Amino acid sequence: MHGEESLLQDIGLSIIFATVLSHIARVLKQPLILGYIIGGAMLGKEMGFGFVTNEASIELISEIGLILLLFIIGLEINLAELAKMGKAMFTLGILQFTLSVAFVYSVFPFFGLSIGSEKFDLLYIAVALSLSSTLIVVKLLQDKVEINTLSGKLTVGVLVFQDIWAILFMGVQPNLNNPEILKILTSVGIIVLLIAFSFSVSRYVLAKLYKACASSPELILLTSIMWCFLVCGIAGEAGLSKEMGALVAGMSIAAFPYGADVISKLIGIRDFFVTLFFVALGLKVPLPSLEVIGLSAAIIALMLFVRMITIAPVIIKLNKGVRNGFLTALNLAQISEFSLVILALGAGFEHITPKLQAVILTSTIIASVLSTYIIMFNHDIAATFERLLARVGISDQTEESSKDDKAGHGGHGDGMVRDIIVLGYFRIARAFVEYLEDLSPSLIKRIIIADYNPAFKEELTNKGFQWAYADLAHPDSLSHIGLHDASMVICTISDSFLKGTNNNRLLSTLSKLAPNAKIILTSDEPGEAKKLVSDGAQKVIVPGVITGEFLYDYISRGMRNNERVV
Repeated sequence: MHGEESLLQDIGLSIIFATVLSHIARVLKQPLILGYIIGGAMLGKEMGFGFVTNEASIELISEIGLILLLFIIGLEINLAELAKMGKAMFTLGILQFTLSVAFVYSVFPFFGLSIGSEKFDLLYIAVALSLSSTLIVVKLLQDKVEINTLSGKLTVGVLVFQDIWAILFMGVQPNLNNPEILKILTSVGIIVLLIAFSFSVSRYVLAKLYKACASSPELILLTSIMWCFLVCGIAGEAGLSKEMGALVAGMSIAAFPYGADVISKLIGIRDFFVTLFFVALGLKVPLPSLEVIGLSAAIIALMLFVRMITIAPVIIKLNKGVRNGFLTALNLAQISEFSLVILALGAGFEHITPKLQAVILTSTIIASVLSTYIIMFNHDIAATFERLLARVGISDQTEESSKDDKAGHGGHGDGMVRDIIVLGYFRIARAFVEYLEDLSPSLIKRIIIADYNPAFKEELTNKGFQWAYADLAHPDSLSHIGLHDASMVICTISDSFLKGTNNNRLLSTLSKLAPNAKIILTSDEPGEAKKLVSDGAQKVIVPGVITGEFLYDYISRGMRNNERVV
């Protein structure tokens, strides 16, 4: 009974400290994850008050949190969607991990650091530094509304491939001490059987269970967690890790239509276990010595360098854009929670030293906090790298697009005057393009759509529009798209989504570059819209106001006609 009371007390203290510290972090405009980790550190005996000293409790909290965390990560790995990403995504997913492991494994010994000398240390360091945090990245990109941008999709695609690589490595881990090809193939075979079993049961048994209890959210939640722990148990009995079983269980649900419904039911408990996971990380953090901090700094620097050289060049070579290459690399600049799982398993197999585990743990925590700031300012940092590459002739504005831009000063090479320029190809602009295709094809020949993402060029040119490279945050890039001859310039992106600038600065720049044009901007706030108009904008779109007017007209019209509003 005393042990149960101790566990309950430890969980309660973990939640209390995490909540208090995360509120402080919010007030100070710091990442909430920092609050969770500091809360755990304050509870531990190494750096805090020693309120939680039961090692068994700490391990249990961490394991429960990690298993459910990996289950939820598995739910977000949709293999069908991955297959739709095309050859470019597969190329990036394969090269990122293999090049990263090969580079770290080859280069790390030359650093002369006091870790990495044991038999498997180098291998574990290479794998750990090649994996990024799905949890942190997805959460931060969702908060920034960048998950559906091209760089966001590339980032998530790489994360999915990393998870698959991690699964494969976890499958062969038990046989590293005796790496016979037969044993490794046996492990891979067991993984394949586990995946086949899980997907079969999910399709033919779970589907019926979910359908039968569709009206009961409690049963859907319980059935999902039951499935998670069942597959964990089977994986453990088969000689694989329970964590790997949790991931496979999640993936087997995500592959079918009811996966989205299960995710929606699990969101309520996701943050609870995410909190416990990071608190448990904080609890495990030893009082760092100067040596450990120095080693961690070196490892983080190496990780950042490896992300840049194994991701950005590949994306640029695949013609996905310089900016997108650096954004994706920056988004992935952290060490994965998967790395901690792999290291923990490696410690159990006596593959690595405790010192290495402590250094990677410290590196992971520091990198997790640092990464939140990197993603927060990813566009500014990427723009800096982009300017540096532009000096040596590498940019998103290719020779072909430069010709298009030069042609933009009048006829554009096709005999048509393109005097309406749309800045940014985002939500409103995309809807505008669809309307033009249906209702006014002739107007298409007058429009240039300027955006920093070259991935849209083929799509727009096939529809008859002209695409031009432009980075709204940098006035120099706007001077080459024919603004001086424009009769109308439209920006359909509000300040909430503009990166590196705002509509006030944009209006000032456009007024100089397009002195004869009517300038139309977009704002989220009516008050800001009035200010933009007073400063010289011809018209300011306020999406919320337009939506409100539409709803009012629609409902009032139905009431006047005594119609049922549908």
